[in-house]
Amino acid sequence: MTLRSLLEPLYIQILRSTITHIPTHIAIIQDGNRRYAKEMGQKTGFGHRQGANTTETMLEWAREFGIKHITLYAFSTENFRRSDEELKELFDLFKDRFLKVLTDERVHRNKIRVRMVGDKTLLPEDVLTCVEEAEEATKQYSNHYLNVAIAYGGRNEIVHAARRLIARVKAGTLRPDEITPAMVEENLYGGLGLPPVDLIIRTGNEYRTSNFLPWLANGNESSVYFCAPYWPQFRKIDLLRAIRVYDQRRRSGPKPSCP
Repeated sequence: MTLRSLLEPLYIQILRSTITHIPTHIAIIQDGNRRYAKEMGQKTGFGHRQGANTTETMLEWAREFGIKHITLYAFSTENFRRSDEELKELFDLFKDRFLKVLTDERVHRNKIRVRMVGDKTLLPEDVLTCVEEAEEATKQYSNHYLNVAIAYGGRNEIVHAARRLIARVKAGTLRPDEITPAMVEENLYGGLGLPPVDLIIRTGNEYRTSNFLPWLANGNESSVYFCAPYWPQFRKIDLLRAIRVYDQRRRSGPKPSCP
């Protein structure tokens, strides 16, 4: 047993004791799976599987801390450009993890609702079937929400919302001057009613939010935490450090606007 393994639980306890405000909605950009696999001398699929395992562990931490909404950026619209081999690995992994929801006692004991955020028309039929089975099996739950962003792009989402509103204008059921920010929000994310994002986390030493939930995150001026570990290496300490950034911002209060 190393000194680090002995001290880490104590540090986690101390760090948790300093945090007063817990975010309601955390959005996570899970970056670094492929780079992690490369550094480990493994194929890409290894990194994605390890990342999926980290996700399951992280959800336990989030539940422990009382976080109600988690939105994961699992697969962007741009990711469809990846190789056929990697796409197959990812789609097989998605099918496996969504089907696992059906029998995972943690999901049902803690009443976690699982939902997909993204363009379902872009998914292969077999993947979509697994997604919809997980959604159906958890649709009555409301203690916690796990939103998985697949085939998702922030600008694409806003375009789809605009099209829905334009269709109503053309049908004569809505006037342009009646369109409000709240109405736009109602037409985003498939009408899931996601709350504003309080905190964005990005792993893998990348310092950008990559078109993720722009309306709910940027519009809400959410706190942002970038960290170096690849997603498979993400630890409970990293999550707490991210929450501390949100907590510190809440303590300091709103920033005055520029004159």
